[in-house]
Amino acid sequence: MASYSQTQQITVKPKKPTRFSAWRKNWDLYLLISPVVVYFIVFHYLPMYGVQIAFKDFIASKGFWDSPWVGFKHFQRFFDSYYFWRLIKNTLGISLYQLAVGFPVPILLALMINEVQSKRFRKTVQTITYAPHFLSTVVVVGMIFIFLSPKSGLLNLALQALGFGPVFFMTDAGWFKTIYVFSDVWQQMGWSSILYLAALAGVDPQQHEAAKMDGASRLQRIWHINLPSILPTIIILLILSMGSMFSLGFEKIFLMQNDLNMEGSDVISTYVYRSGILGAQYSFSTAVGLFNSVVNCILLISVNQIARKVSRTSLW
Repeated sequence: MASYSQTQQITVKPKKPTRFSAWRKNWDLYLLISPVVVYFIVFHYLPMYGVQIAFKDFIASKGFWDSPWVGFKHFQRFFDSYYFWRLIKNTLGISLYQLAVGFPVPILLALMINEVQSKRFRKTVQTITYAPHFLSTVVVVGMIFIFLSPKSGLLNLALQALGFGPVFFMTDAGWFKTIYVFSDVWQQMGWSSILYLAALAGVDPQQHEAAKMDGASRLQRIWHINLPSILPTIIILLILSMGSMFSLGFEKIFLMQNDLNMEGSDVISTYVYRSGILGAQYSFSTAVGLFNSVVNCILLISVNQIARKVSRTSLW
């Protein structure tokens, strides 16, 4: 019988990378992101210890720790106040109006720009639509007051030319939401379309070639190729928008606000400013702001869970 020599093969298992080796391997990436991490720690996480005054009667001479606890007193006061439902109605109304009008416009703009064949015309359109984003809020509000002036505003001059009387847009609470939303759409639609244009740039041209050979029209190719390609980006931005539903920009609303349109322009952020800064009710305004943040957090988590179940696209 022939004898066979059996050889044992020794397999050496690779060493499991330690946490330190991972840090050392990617040290340049961690160094690149470190300023952002430091910014959020210093300006967003460390100040959170001051949230405790929402549950206290804050007295400046006693400081944060020695002020007396009052539990949910300030929250109850806010819920029972005359302004509560007006603030919720205005904040939610403007946010939903802005979401319904302002969210689809950048998507449509990006789809239209993507279909333009002339590079020069495309760059011209992009420049014109991007430019308003770089205007300051004060300048934009000043332009709104000039254009909608009852005496010399362009819109009122056009109405008077048609035989109508002047409309006092900036003092009418019923016009406030429309003016705020459409001026914001004009200012931000070009800048917001950049992400969608970047997503459209990643669409495989062979899909369009195959669709053309099958006889698909341009609208069919947009609907069945371009739109599904940017759908994950749309969902992510929609989740982020829902997470800031109750966090309307304070500056623009405050500059457009006056005593005559207060019924339609008073939102949570302006109420916090009046009660906290002007009225020196620090504990009460902190409670209102904390309520606002909790509602935003609940909306963000809820919409993210729904998006993950429906489309399997989510933030986490």
